[in-house]
Amino acid sequence: MGFAHNNVLHDNHFRKDWQSRVRTWFDQPGRKLRRRQARKTKAATLGVRPLELLRPAVRAQTIRYNRKIREGRGFTLAELKEAGISPKAARSVGIVVDHRRRNLSVEGKALNVDRLKAYQTRLIVFPRNAKKPKKGDSTGDDLKAETTRAQVALPNPYVHEAPRKITEEEQSFEAFRTLRNERASARHEGKRKARAAKKAEEDAAKKK
Repeated sequence: MGFAHNNVLHDNHFRKDWQSRVRTWFDQPGRKLRRRQARKTKAATLGVRPLELLRPAVRAQTIRYNRKIREGRGFTLAELKEAGISPKAARSVGIVVDHRRRNLSVEGKALNVDRLKAYQTRLIVFPRNAKKPKKGDSTGDDLKAETTRAQVALPNPYVHEAPRKITEEEQSFEAFRTLRNERASARHEGKRKARAAKKAEEDAAKKK
């Protein structure tokens, strides 16, 4: 530390026992081992239960990201009803329910219904008492089937098509002009209807 020019002289204090106030991470390897052992213990207690809960496949928000498919918070009541699962039963078998979510497209709803049905075909519910299985419990050969803890994979958002020749109709199609025309017809639909109704009234009056 040098002193130069007309600056304030340093008045540093190095007698504050800073070693006792420093946060150390010497227990990091031990913590890592304990976390790993805790995960193994938890997985053993869960048995053959899936590692994660089943969540719906939804589109990401905004125009920029809505081409991507990700996991949503929970299935809607309409999706569960179409799949034939009650909300209470769904929660008991690892399906997340979100009563606030709404289905805005037929395709998205069908996608999640198929996801629920695929989960149901793979689902094995072991009875608490093997001699007295309850309604909904798996029985017979289903209990001996091979189990997996892997989750139902998200669908691929991209449908790959084989290469083909572009048709003349596709080449001549003007996408921008079509969009502008549809937009204009939607905007002027009310005025055109009113004009047509007025003309029909005038024609009816002339006939009289």
